[in-house]
Amino acid sequence: MIFGIIALIVIVLIVLWGVSAYNGLVTLRNRVKNGWAQIDVQLKQRADLIPNLVETVKGYAAHESQVFTQVTQARASALQAAQSGDVAQRIQAENQLSRAIMNLQAVAEAYPQLQANQNFLDLQAQLKALEEKIAYARQFYNDVVQKYNTKIEVVPTNIIAGLFHFEQAAYFQVDEADRQAPQVKF
Repeated sequence: MIFGIIALIVIVLIVLWGVSAYNGLVTLRNRVKNGWAQIDVQLKQRADLIPNLVETVKGYAAHESQVFTQVTQARASALQAAQSGDVAQRIQAENQLSRAIMNLQAVAEAYPQLQANQNFLDLQAQLKALEEKIAYARQFYNDVVQKYNTKIEVVPTNIIAGLFHFEQAAYFQVDEADRQAPQVKF
């Protein structure tokens, strides 16, 4: 009788642990997706701001066409990578765009009259604010991905699925693509 009660308590605890682990994985997976969505929004805003910044600087530094071409190509590459859905390619393209923007800002610093232009100052302030938001969103994303990957390694979904006799693909929907995508840090 006592053995039966103890066994029942152990089974209930295992079931509660499994439900809790599953809910934790789903929550973290959703936070990873949300973190990437936040980064995506900020990157799109930055891509929309760049043409205005380039045009403003172009008026003062017309002979710096290589820098403008570099920024324009990097922006196009970033937009194309965003549409492709490949996270690693997107990260590489966005990093290239960040470097191109730094080059553009270096060119802008060489023109004192540009530094006094109110339109340029406004665009530069907007870009700085966006870069700070992107940095924050990347940090959030990296933190959540780290937690998610740690939990995935500690609590494999096939163990939880086995405890509940579920079909793993139907209930957990953590296929190999979901396991791989969040592991890329930005």
